[in-house]
Amino acid sequence: MDRSLVALDKGTTCSSWNYSGQRLATGSVDGTLSVFDSLDPASSSSFTRTHKSRVHESSIIKVVWVPPEYGDAVACVCEDGTLSLWEELVEDAKPLTWKLCKIFRSNSVQVLDIEFGLTLSGLKMVAAYSDGHVKVYEVLDPLELKNWQLQAEFQNVSDSVSTLGKAMCSSASISWNPLRGEGHESSFVLGFNSNLAQLNSSKVWEFDQAHQRWLPVAELALPDDKGDAVYAVAWAPNIGRPYEIIAVATYKGITIWHLGLKPDPDGRLSTEKVALLSGHEGEVWQMEWDMSGMTLATTGKDGVVRLWQSNLNGAWHEQAAFEATT
Repeated sequence: MDRSLVALDKGTTCSSWNYSGQRLATGSVDGTLSVFDSLDPASSSSFTRTHKSRVHESSIIKVVWVPPEYGDAVACVCEDGTLSLWEELVEDAKPLTWKLCKIFRSNSVQVLDIEFGLTLSGLKMVAAYSDGHVKVYEVLDPLELKNWQLQAEFQNVSDSVSTLGKAMCSSASISWNPLRGEGHESSFVLGFNSNLAQLNSSKVWEFDQAHQRWLPVAELALPDDKGDAVYAVAWAPNIGRPYEIIAVATYKGITIWHLGLKPDPDGRLSTEKVALLSGHEGEVWQMEWDMSGMTLATTGKDGVVRLWQSNLNGAWHEQAAFEATT
């Protein structure tokens, strides 16, 4: 029998699940941030709201948990482009409360998407902006989430000498490589929905430790698809495959890519398009992999949640679809 785990307020626009602490954070159209905790973490049978506050005047369009190694904190991206970081604190033996930790200010450009990533050198955050720029921030002190510095800034293009016009981006999607462990460089995939074809296609960026810079090591688009606007990207966890799996959503559908692990002499990684999944009506807004990297959940404009898997022969198919009952 299906049952509800948590009831969300009308006007909820986004949510983020904290697997480590069995917690849920949500953002609303009126700028309200809510946090729900499991009454019984062992069973995750029901959740109760433990915090609710209005953190901004405009709608929250994305909430993201900071990796649990760095405490209990969430980032909020708002419709007006504001990016703020909120941290749960105990002050003078008082009950836990959420406090504003940091605001990342940008003059005339808006933050479209952000993601946190754990790297060999610590915690990083990638932010994509409406002018087509990407900024990578790093925290200076693991105990002080308010102290960040800009590590790098670049545009999502494969050829750095390309001449670009003025970029106007309506959305962007970032997904960190979830692989953890020593000996692996930091990497993430990024795609834009913009007026410039060069920015749009999803590129895989990897940190070059020797030269302390980010380099594009792969482009996830066939020649005829490179100008297609990207709506969402999702990098699958890898539990032993000899390649990475990345999903990319455009107006043509959801493309599943295999990404090689060994670079060629030019530092590029091999790519192979293995499937094109169709079924959603309209744009796909969000994609999430399960923790094994074997099932992809997608949803979008049609309001349907679809689950996708590949069989033993590598053929992808729709496993299930869920529609709202009200």
